[in-house]
Amino acid sequence: MSSDIYVSLSGQIAMDTRLATVANNVANMRTGGFRAELVTFDTVLSDYRRDQVAFAAVDTVTIDRTPGPIEVTGNPLDVAIVGDGWFGVATPSGLAYTRDGRFTISPEGDLQTLTGYGVADEGGAPIQVQPADGPLAIGGDGTITQSGRVVGVLGLFSIAPEAGLTRYGDSAVLSDRPAEPIADRVANGVRQGYREGSNVNAVQSITELIEIQRAFERADSAAKDRYASLEQAVRILGSE
Repeated sequence: MSSDIYVSLSGQIAMDTRLATVANNVANMRTGGFRAELVTFDTVLSDYRRDQVAFAAVDTVTIDRTPGPIEVTGNPLDVAIVGDGWFGVATPSGLAYTRDGRFTISPEGDLQTLTGYGVADEGGAPIQVQPADGPLAIGGDGTITQSGRVVGVLGLFSIAPEAGLTRYGDSAVLSDRPAEPIADRVANGVRQGYREGSNVNAVQSITELIEIQRAFERADSAAKDRYASLEQAVRILGSE
């Protein structure tokens, strides 16, 4: 069979991955702290009979670290990061990192994410407060005070640019390299009563979604036409 059908098929498989990724980004345009995924492609050379044929393949799927927009909520348990850094959260898979600072307080006094993971301090330990002692005040450096006394400091962690990230849940990520606590709380801090939104570019992503669907349909139509031509050629040769 002609190699161009296989080349077309490889392109469709790659586009299917891209389509699923962009669709997931679009579905999370309103998810707090969500980080979009970016797909890059590569060319794979393979010997086909006597010729080298270039097939399309997915190279990497990376997480876009660009900050999302910050909006005011007035909720004292909403905290947005200003500058670099990630909040640390304790999960069954170890310490994960997120920019989603929409926190809650459990009946036991644990400061948690909306998904129930404990929020970590600078040393990675869980932060606990007294539910009956009144609202929390969170300073720009992450210091948490309640009823006039310091009860903890929000951990901010820096992830190396070369570290590989994998998604954990909707907004958190796991790093293949240890994250480091951020000591500079002047350039990098937090704002109480604010939340960071998704960094998905809505217009760009929806446009890209439409373009991928159209490209997939064109590739599928071309493959069907080529296959039909081959079938016709086989029938003609078989009748001679």
